[in-house]
This record gives sequence, structure tokens and C-alpha cells, in this order.
Amino acid sequence: MKIDIVNLDAKTVGSLELADEVFGVEVRRDILARMVNYQLAKRRTGNHKTKQIWEVSGTTKKPYKQKGTGRARQGSLRSAQFRGGGVIFGPVVRSHAHDLTKKFRALGLRVALSAKAADGKLVVLEQAVAATPKTKDLVARLSKLKLANALFIGGSELDTNFALASRNIPHIDVLPSQGANVYDILRRDTLVLTTDAVTALEARLK
Repeated sequence: MKIDIVNLDAKTVGSLELADEVFGVEVRRDILARMVNYQLAKRRTGNHKTKQIWEVSGTTKKPYKQKGTGRARQGSLRSAQFRGGGVIFGPVVRSHAHDLTKKFRALGLRVALSAKAADGKLVVLEQAVAATPKTKDLVARLSKLKLANALFIGGSELDTNFALASRNIPHIDVLPSQGANVYDILRRDTLVLTTDAVTALEARLK
């Protein structure tokens, strides 16, 4: 698959052949869904907690005698039916993370890259470098490329000025090549890869 290389002034400066085994695989929504669920589950802190009956502070005395009162029998004021009592089957502190194999995660990233390429939402940038760290200057250059909602993936090292200038722009994210992941690729409309990022991703995923 051949794609044009552009610069930040929206001028075509060459072309690049993308590897079909990375950018041309079959797009499968089920794999993308599993990868997004996997990433979001890992982010959950799992620190939600309610008190069970044995954790509630209070007396252990039986509220009243078993028979003869005309009321329902009760064994504890700390039971769930009383105000301030414990919670039955409430949430406990736990990890929500689950495992996916390394081979499957690599496949998920290939599918996400291929999905952007198939939709025409993939842009290859010569280099993500800014002369100054001013957001205003970068916004003007991105407007030439018509990028309002995009993820930029650079090489192993990001340009400091570009990273600083982009962090205040809404809906624009910047990641190094080793940080490329399915969730961040899918949550932005356009995927912008530098030539260094393409080389790194193909070496990682072939």
C-alpha cells in the first residue's frame, strides 16, 4: 500500500510503501472491542467498597426475643434491612484486569492501524517538529492539514517543542511509537504517523 508523505505545511514531499501485514490486515470489530475492554479494565482502580455485616460497628445483642412479639424475628441490628446495617453482596476491593496474550495484543494493534488506513484516516507526516513551543503557531499549521481531532505518533523520542505546543490543543494527542495502543488510536478521528513511527511500528509488528 503506497501513501503520500506530507509535511506540516500540507505539502507532499514523497511517498512511502506501507507493509500490508501491518496496515492491510482484515478489520475485525470483535478484536478491537476486546482490546478496548482490556485496556479500560486495566485502568480501573477497583477501590470501590461497602461494609459487610461483620465489618459494621455495633452491638451483637439480639434486638428482642424470638417469639411472642408479633414482629418478624431478628438476629442482629447490623443486618442489611436496618438503617446503617451491612450490604449484602456489595462490591469489594479487587482488580478488574484480565489477560490477553502478547500475540493477540499485537494483532489488535495491527487491526487498529489497518482500520484507519482502510477508512482513509491515516496520514504519514515527514516529521513532527515545531520551531517554537507556541500553541498558536502549531494550531495554524494543523489547520492547513485540516486536523482537528487526531493522534500523532512520533519516533522513539518526541520533539520537545511539538509536545509542548500540542498539549493545550483540544482533541490532539501525541505519543511516542512505543506508546501506540488500540484505545488511543480509535478514540481520535485521524491517525498521524511520522516516517520514524511507521518504521518503528513495522519493525515491532511484522
